[in-house]
Amino acid sequence: MVSTPDPRPVPARRRAVGQVLIAAYAVFAVAAGARAGAQIATKLDQAPVAYLLSAVAAVVYLVATLAFRRPGRRAFHVALAACVFELVGVLAVGTATVLDPGLFADDTVWSHYGQGYGFVPLVLPFVGLAWLRHVEPETRP
Repeated sequence: MVSTPDPRPVPARRRAVGQVLIAAYAVFAVAAGARAGAQIATKLDQAPVAYLLSAVAAVVYLVATLAFRRPGRRAFHVALAACVFELVGVLAVGTATVLDPGLFADDTVWSHYGQGYGFVPLVLPFVGLAWLRHVEPETRP
């Protein structure tokens, strides 16, 4: 019996590189969220701005993860907005903490351009934006 290939192409954002990108965002959503959650629950009064910024970063990573996983133009635009927000955040917080290391009472995920996370928070939005540039937003039937 001869099998015919599936006429529906695999969406570009579901291919291997896209899966690695989704996994990276998911890991950072969990890592940043767990850290921020623990800090907010146990010592919010010590560095509220830093811990809340880390929570914001976790939410952005989660939104990007979910948007990368979904097909369609809306998900594409949500992923794009999340990556841009993340890039602006890591550049702004990173620059602020380099210029004034004592700005926050404790580090955020984006402090010193994500130094505490191996600078992955600085690289991740560039990779996400580059990936989005090379894929077309799939349209729903």
